[in-house]
Amino acid sequence: MSSVRPDPVADMEPFVRAAQQGDPDGLARLLQHEYPGMRAVAAGVLGAGPDAEDACQDAAVTTLARIGDLRDPSKIRPWLHSIVRNNCRMILRNRMPGLVESAGAELIASSLDDPVATIERSALRDLVWHGLRQLTPATLPVAMLRYFTVRNSYEEIAMLCGIPVGTVRSRLSDARRQLATVLPLASHHRHLDQGAISTERAEEAAAIFSAVANCVPLPSLHERWAEDLVMYWPSGRISTGLAPIYDILHSDYQMGATHRLTGVASTPGITIWEADAIYESGRPDGYPAAGTWLLRERAGRVCEVRLLYGSSASSA
Repeated sequence: MSSVRPDPVADMEPFVRAAQQGDPDGLARLLQHEYPGMRAVAAGVLGAGPDAEDACQDAAVTTLARIGDLRDPSKIRPWLHSIVRNNCRMILRNRMPGLVESAGAELIASSLDDPVATIERSALRDLVWHGLRQLTPATLPVAMLRYFTVRNSYEEIAMLCGIPVGTVRSRLSDARRQLATVLPLASHHRHLDQGAISTERAEEAAAIFSAVANCVPLPSLHERWAEDLVMYWPSGRISTGLAPIYDILHSDYQMGATHRLTGVASTPGITIWEADAIYESGRPDGYPAAGTWLLRERAGRVCEVRLLYGSSASSA
């Protein structure tokens, strides 16, 4: 009598479907089963070491956010491996800029997808954000920048947070460990409506960026912004108060530049804006194409802002 070997991927399909319905136990079981294969893929591209482990751990967190987008549960293994390969490709680009172009072209989970928009479509959206809100104050902004913005290299995160690159790496490791602990418990708690939070913060960003063009007086912007807020500019300059921000927006407007919001990530206490700069007559040499704003709150008011310039969201 012939025997039929069990299909380990098929065995995982119930756990995939459970995870897509918001069951953290199913997701934990799935990742536990598939993680050795993910590690093997990463080691094959990067070699065994911390970079390969980073690629796998980042893939695990991405899976938390994007599992709801997988249409065919039988494709879970290639889907996970494609995410790992994409992470490896980004690491290789950081090692050798310009030399890695075609790796991961077969990605099932496109790197062009907006991760925040993906979470907004996912049944796990509020659960994942609930888990993020349990992170320590030190790890939360690092994790938000890493997983939910285009400005997510270790170097860019370090500049936005004002910490060394090594500290970014250690805080991300802490964040992954904390998420592994809190996410299995998150389904037992009532979650805030992340969509409502994001919409409110997006409206605030749009009001700030359009204040000059709409002739909105500066005092009306102070409702949630502390008068003594500290602003850290990309040049290294540090200013106090909202007036210098308003002045920069006014200067941009005078030269025909406006700011188009491309992304918002927000939790109580931390908000991140991403915006492209739109120039009426083409972008002048030396002027930024985009900016990422990291806002920190104290007692419900924005008390610190850090800005990093970079490429536009469409080309990042």
